[in-house]
Amino acid sequence: MTRTDAATNPSKDPVLSVENLTTSFLIDGAWKPVVRDISFSVMPGETVAIVGESGSGKSVTSLSIMRLLQKDMSRTEGRIMLGGRNILDLPESDMRRVRGNDVAMIFQEPMTSLNPLFTIGDQISEALLCHRPMSKAEAKAETIRLLDKVRIPSAASRFDEYPHRFSGGMRQRVMIAMALASRPKLLIADEPTTALDVTIQGQILDLIKVLQEEEGTSVLFITHDMGVVAEIADRTVVMFRGEAVETGQTEDIFLRAKHPYTRALLSAVPMLGSMKGKPQPLRFPIIDSTTGLPDTPVEGASTVAESRPILEVKNLVKRFDIHAGLLGRLQGRVHAIENVSFSLQPGETLSLVGESGCGKSTTGRAIMRLIEPQSGSVVLNGRDVLAMDRKELREMRRTMQMIFQDPFASLNPRMTVGAAIAEPYLEHKLGTANQARDKVAELLERVGLQADMAARYPHEFSGGQRQRVCIARALALDPKVIVADESVSALDVSIKAQVINLLLDLQASLGLAYLFISHDMAVVERVSHRVAVMYLGEIVEIGPRADIFENPQHPYTRKLMAAVPIADPTRRHARRNVSSDEIKSPMRAPDYVVAARAYRQVSAEHFVQV
Repeated sequence: MTRTDAATNPSKDPVLSVENLTTSFLIDGAWKPVVRDISFSVMPGETVAIVGESGSGKSVTSLSIMRLLQKDMSRTEGRIMLGGRNILDLPESDMRRVRGNDVAMIFQEPMTSLNPLFTIGDQISEALLCHRPMSKAEAKAETIRLLDKVRIPSAASRFDEYPHRFSGGMRQRVMIAMALASRPKLLIADEPTTALDVTIQGQILDLIKVLQEEEGTSVLFITHDMGVVAEIADRTVVMFRGEAVETGQTEDIFLRAKHPYTRALLSAVPMLGSMKGKPQPLRFPIIDSTTGLPDTPVEGASTVAESRPILEVKNLVKRFDIHAGLLGRLQGRVHAIENVSFSLQPGETLSLVGESGCGKSTTGRAIMRLIEPQSGSVVLNGRDVLAMDRKELREMRRTMQMIFQDPFASLNPRMTVGAAIAEPYLEHKLGTANQARDKVAELLERVGLQADMAARYPHEFSGGQRQRVCIARALALDPKVIVADESVSALDVSIKAQVINLLLDLQASLGLAYLFISHDMAVVERVSHRVAVMYLGEIVEIGPRADIFENPQHPYTRKLMAAVPIADPTRRHARRNVSSDEIKSPMRAPDYVVAARAYRQVSAEHFVQV
């Protein structure tokens, strides 16, 4: 029976049936329900997606099914039928046998799920020995077979390697191999691709589809990404504030969504190719989750007429020495940035795109001189940043500011957000304490928050609000250039849309220039005037956004675009066959000589490495 047949055959009993599930947490001595009256089922060979933003209750639902919530602080009511048994009634000893044998789970962050002190092979073998009667030799052979199955290259030779030796995508493959060890009937995948680069995400989605077809496993897929839902789910459950607000066939959900919140999620999905024919960046339409009415998308700032660039980077090089052995001898160098050159006009957005390890974040930090490059030049407003002394560098940072990926790690948890925003203003002696308070109130309102929020601490804000606080802090010194390093990659889809709209609004009103660092090609297409594609520390293609997206020339650019999830449910059984090769290492021998690079001009401003 094929996957589609299994999903549509009503005579089959469901693998999982959740009925009136309500999960509550003990808060201040009272039980507070966070998941209310949820019901759904998963049929044999079917993929059901639970979709919603952070705080919607989707992960709590999956942990309730696995009975992994802390007993004394949580209460689960209703029925969870698995294999004809209500697993909520099972003693813990029986539930331990259910986990792994009947149902297995893949978590979002594989590095925290894998024990760094044990080898990959030992950890998968342990799962096999716990659940299946076999010897250690048989477990090792089965582990190697599973690693092969999840497309780990040279599986036998990697049996004795530790998790830190694997890339993020390969670690997630190991987690899938471990989950499949006992051939469970149901696989729960909780945001398994959220933290991954777009090409690695494409590989993992293809892998789950292949394994599902080969093993006939049912999948409960938890995500906030509607593009991923369209690619993988037969049926979809949309959750909002602990309730299932819409359930149905994925195609019906996408084409005929009834609930305003579902329409809001769908409107916020960046669609690759949606900017064709549009010369300028475009705001996302934001739908009010109460009324369901969208606002009108507005074009972002147009590129300023040809003038002197506000930022010029030429032949920038940054290498990290690797020392090893008792004497700490030089063993090699990581060529993080190699002869990177580009310019940025006032009021323009240039996006640096590529996978993790390509050098894009190192480029941003080198330009800010948070790390010291070996050679090259960075000219800001006609002044060489790399030649500046400490005092001049301090003044430079009034003109160029940075927004980091993780807003929680960027803010001092012991400092109110008002104090955090005022700190650079006061440090640079731009005004008095009273003027700083007025500036903070103005900035908070400019980024869509209330002035009275200045007295709150970072933990009292959501992820999207914290990123707005970081943007307000970056604006405190009235900069002309902002380096945005993966500043929206950790945000839910609708919050991402709101923050991007804010950045575009600020660009239009203040004339800001952005160096936008990202691996999300669909977002990059939406916000950019020009795009530079990085691979192994080098820019392999650069040009106007329309040229890069409508006429990509470099194989790596085409690979990045092919991996973007497309929000079209009619394609959910198709596979993109994204190459499963790991990105090559930028580490080179100490005597390595970098080959001279040549570029071919495709059009007036479009260049590709040959």
